[in-house]
Amino acid sequence: MMVQRGACVIFGGPTKRRGPLTMHAIPELLPSAGTPEFGGERLAYHSIAELVADRAPDHSVVCLRPAAVEAAARHLTSLFPGDVLYAVKCNPHPRVLQALYRGGVRHFDTASLAEVKLVRGLLGRQAAAYFNHPVKARAAIAEASERHGVRHFVVDSEGELHKVAETASGPFEIAVRMATPPGEAVQHMSSKFGASPAEAAQLLRTAAAMGLPVGIAFHVGSQCRDPNDYARALGLAAQVRDTAGVPVGTINVGGGFPAWYLGDDVPPLEAFTDRIAEGVREFGFDDSRLQCEPGRALVASGGSILTQVQLRKGRALYINDGIFGNLCEMVYLKLRLPLRTHRAGGGGLPGPDSEFTLFGPTCDPVDVLPGVWALPEGIQEGDWIEFGQIGAYSSAIATSFNGFTSEAIVDVAEQPFWPGQRAAGEHLRIA
Repeated sequence: MMVQRGACVIFGGPTKRRGPLTMHAIPELLPSAGTPEFGGERLAYHSIAELVADRAPDHSVVCLRPAAVEAAARHLTSLFPGDVLYAVKCNPHPRVLQALYRGGVRHFDTASLAEVKLVRGLLGRQAAAYFNHPVKARAAIAEASERHGVRHFVVDSEGELHKVAETASGPFEIAVRMATPPGEAVQHMSSKFGASPAEAAQLLRTAAAMGLPVGIAFHVGSQCRDPNDYARALGLAAQVRDTAGVPVGTINVGGGFPAWYLGDDVPPLEAFTDRIAEGVREFGFDDSRLQCEPGRALVASGGSILTQVQLRKGRALYINDGIFGNLCEMVYLKLRLPLRTHRAGGGGLPGPDSEFTLFGPTCDPVDVLPGVWALPEGIQEGDWIEFGQIGAYSSAIATSFNGFTSEAIVDVAEQPFWPGQRAAGEHLRIA
């Protein structure tokens, strides 16, 4: 995947050398690992406008904002009354992981041996990796425990429990993933994983009988909009605990903490962490170690995608990224992103806003962004459209379908842009 290559970036357009930040200018943006280079020069910019002026990129560009990621990590770790396990699948780029670590995240939810290796190799043993996929290969379990010191595994079936018990080495803990009923999340997570309450209670008893420390885990769904979903799940976990009749050392409330998107005015993170803390007290989990697995809430604001208009055809714009690339979640979860425009030489684009359809670069007719978009009437080939609030599940799941891909990744120092800021050249979607 694009974010895991990240060692080389290729741009079209001019190759001037003005603008990029240096190691001395903003050292916090320049961690040692995963540093992309262009002719030996680090690509980090003060702003997107500076990037456009310096490179005039004709590939789409992933623009990371490590400072925003670090700030989000500090905020959530200060709010949550337990261990924050970042869901690595959300954005595994090394500079994202390092920014999270600088922000205080010391625990990482990994779903594969590759993610375990990434965390261990990048951050060392001081960062704890949790193998929280409910289905794992035996070889992956063995290597994770023997070579990388993983001591936490999630299961949701008797077969997986015995697989881990027979394969893992060293002391380890088992967390039983419990299914939860649908709530107010955009994507329900228990259709594929999660044991029923009766099955979960039996798994806890079986694991405890093996002499293993046990915990309960659940996930209420991606982009959850109701803090009470967590309280209801904690109540169900308490029933499972009481039925099992064994001590529960950890309670993992999963991910699902929401990020802001256009038209999705979710409650603040404080509403979720406060409700979880209330539920822990209400259902008697005070003596259990509390964990969560956020992804989107930590990194969504830490990235934007810069695309270029490659053709205007009436009210249709053809851009060089789309649903098979970094913008896939706009279709999967119907997310609406803020966007703004850029033109070589700076300044705003002429004309009032008009409605446009945005097509991605592939030959597939489904490669079209949902809805219509408000953009200046004067937009034309060669202009750029930047999609904000897309640091989560974008480059991590981008494909190279039809040969359209880009490995261009830069760091940007400017703050994420929001609708309320309405900077020059910024245009928002028409509902």
